[in-house]
Amino acid sequence: MFSDGATPCPDGRSATRNRHTVDSVVTRRKIAVVLPDLRGGGAERLHLNLAHAWVREGIDVEFVLLRAHGELMHMLPSGASVHELGVTRMRSAIPALRRYLRGAKPDVTLVAMWPLTCVGVMAWLASGRGGRLFLSDHTQLSVACLEETSTSLKTLALSIRLTYPFASGVIAVSKGVRDDLCRLGGLSTQRVHVVYNPAAIDPDEAPVTDVDPDVLWGRSGGLRLLSVGTLKPQKDHATLLRALALLPATVDARLVVLGDGPLRAELAALAEDLNVSSRVVFRGFVDDPTQWLRAADLFVLSSRWEGFANVVVEALSFGVPVVSTNCPSGPSEILEDGRFGDLVPVADPASLAHAIVRSQEKEWERGVLKDRARDFSVSTIAHQYLRVMGIEA
Repeated sequence: MFSDGATPCPDGRSATRNRHTVDSVVTRRKIAVVLPDLRGGGAERLHLNLAHAWVREGIDVEFVLLRAHGELMHMLPSGASVHELGVTRMRSAIPALRRYLRGAKPDVTLVAMWPLTCVGVMAWLASGRGGRLFLSDHTQLSVACLEETSTSLKTLALSIRLTYPFASGVIAVSKGVRDDLCRLGGLSTQRVHVVYNPAAIDPDEAPVTDVDPDVLWGRSGGLRLLSVGTLKPQKDHATLLRALALLPATVDARLVVLGDGPLRAELAALAEDLNVSSRVVFRGFVDDPTQWLRAADLFVLSSRWEGFANVVVEALSFGVPVVSTNCPSGPSEILEDGRFGDLVPVADPASLAHAIVRSQEKEWERGVLKDRARDFSVSTIAHQYLRVMGIEA
């Protein structure tokens, strides 16, 4: 449904008879959320947050996973179910997902993350198009494709053009992701819904521990810097370490990095080379970062690209000032072009260091930052998803 009138088929034929619109309302309420697994990523976490809210609304939620494993499996809401397709290759997922859709007959199927989105369309078509199908993308595909896969932009664009038009709707987690997706797939911006991520944390509901902040940062006093993210090229922790090395001696800062990944050893070696290893703590993957967020003085995001940047909202939830790269896309939308936090160029250690220093001179109103975070509350975003998918709450 990406053009006025009939939905275009790849071969030019009209798909009017099978078109699904979002004008009517689904009265039955079963949502199947299709993901590769539940590893500790932002997309996986946001769907778990959505599921908790939907289950509280009395909606039947089932996670359909290629493999039922990952660090976040224990976060499944009580009342939600899991169906494992038991496959490891995307092409093997098409018949497995088709069988599931034919048997389970969900009212709405929500498939996230390319190329699984394309697989979801093919399986849904083969199953007879039961219920509605929505696709959800969470990153700048044109950048991520080049940086993280061997897929060419031409192949990526073709896969989107041949499959996405059949879906009942597409959801992008930011305007930047929407615009990127529309450029790639030739989709109309009016046909792609922007629904931000449910990333806000309610500090009143977050666990409170008695751990001393000095223990968390490994020393007493000084400026407590926090970064959260997988240690991979996208997050560009190398630029953050170089910025730390450029801070003047008058700035007594220590950085805690929460996250693990393939670049951990390389980043630790870089910290040694830059003579900042005594000022950096690599804590590894942490399931719940709230105790660090409560104690941090400044949150720093150094990413080269994002889809939305959940961690920026999480920091704002605790009233923590933010310095972020102005990467495509998400941070500038969350921070409203600098109104709620500082934005600096991508891969620019000097600008990042300057912004960290400047943050000490500013007096951010923490209440204002918390208010901004509430715009991305789980309950607010969960209901936006339901409205887009045509489900009564």
